[in-house]
Amino acid sequence: MLMIDKLAWIEIRDKAILSTRSYGKDKFYIPGGKREAGETDAQAIIREIKEELNIDLKSDSLQFAGIFEAQAHGHAEGIIVKMTCYTADYTGALQATSEIEEIRWLNFADQDKISDVDKIIFDYLKAKGLLD
Repeated sequence: MLMIDKLAWIEIRDKAILSTRSYGKDKFYIPGGKREAGETDAQAIIREIKEELNIDLKSDSLQFAGIFEAQAHGHAEGIIVKMTCYTADYTGALQATSEIEEIRWLNFADQDKISDVDKIIFDYLKAKGLLD
C-alpha cells in the first residue's frame, strides 16, 4: 500500500471551512501539502500555507486536530492519503497564490466538490457541530 503523507490547515468561519482548488483540478481541498525532507509538521504547514494563501500561521497557536485517511483522489486504487490536520491563528489577508486558482468557504452540503479524505474530515467537523 502506498501512502501520501500530507498536512492540512483547518480554518472554520461561520460554520464553513476554508477550501482551495488548484489550477487544473476538479475538486476543492483543505489547504496544505507535503512536508519537505527534515521538516517538522509545524514547519511544513506554515510553509505550505504561506505558499498557497500568502498568510502567516502563528506557530504558537498550532493545535493538532486529527489524522484522517482515505483513497487519494486522482490516484490509482490503493494509494492512500494520510492527512494530519491542524488549526492555527494567522496574520495577513487570504489570497490565492502559487498553484491555487480559487478559495472558497464550503459547507457540509458541498460534499460533491471535495475529495474522499476531505469528506471524512467534513463528517468529523459536522459531528462536532463545527460545520453546517
